Amino acid sequence: MDLGLKDRVYIVTGATRGLGFASARELTADGAKVLVTGRDEKRAADAASELGPNAVGVAADNSDPAVAGRLVATARERFGRFDGILISVGGPAPGFAADNTDEQWSAAFESVFLGAVRLARAAAAELGEGGVIGFVLSGSVHEPIPGLTISNGLRPGLAGFAKSLSVELGPRGIRVIGLLPARIDTDRVRELDALGGDADAARAGNESRIPLRRYGAPEEFGRTAAFLLSPAASYLTGIMLPVDGGSRHGF
Repeated sequence: MDLGLKDRVYIVTGATRGLGFASARELTADGAKVLVTGRDEKRAADAASELGPNAVGVAADNSDPAVAGRLVATARERFGRFDGILISVGGPAPGFAADNTDEQWSAAFESVFLGAVRLARAAAAELGEGGVIGFVLSGSVHEPIPGLTISNGLRPGLAGFAKSLSVELGPRGIRVIGLLPARIDTDRVRELDALGGDADAARAGNESRIPLRRYGAPEEFGRTAAFLLSPAASYLTGIMLPVDGGSRHGF
């Protein structure tokens, strides 16, 4: 299938590693041009270099109110157009309700929630018909994950914002989609597995509860993201798609 990605231009935030990088890699592999961001300038440049000539790296902190407009302007300046954005941010600090501090909640709200809202609003103001806004969320949108209380609090709210945005932007021909990863084999998930002191046992226990009996590969998530961002998915909007090997048992 031709996804129609050739020469389309996307911003992918948090793309120096993990799910953001995997998504950017699949987009560029299908001919798209991508502006990849990360907090560290060198890591952003290195990620772009690894992706090839159709990628440019930019240092950006999603919690900075000035970042959203700057990224859209940079995408147009470097590539001459702007077709969509995939908003991916690092996961907030782990912990239970009694453990997480006000400072951790505030920092996560600024980057995970409000930063994503700003990016989406800036993109919406610049996109035309056929544009797309994607959010990398979490399986916690549907079911809280033990030990990730801050994420459990913020991700469902962001999904609600995305759903509202899809209704508002639909008449303009702009789509809004969400991806809900569960146990994808990234550095972040390996770090979470290690919190209890025995990463191998944690992984084995998690895999036993996944119908496919394994963690997902980053490229499997990336291919799903690339499809949903592409013109091939032109009649899909307002959806929250689990990418979880069947972990979500509800319909």
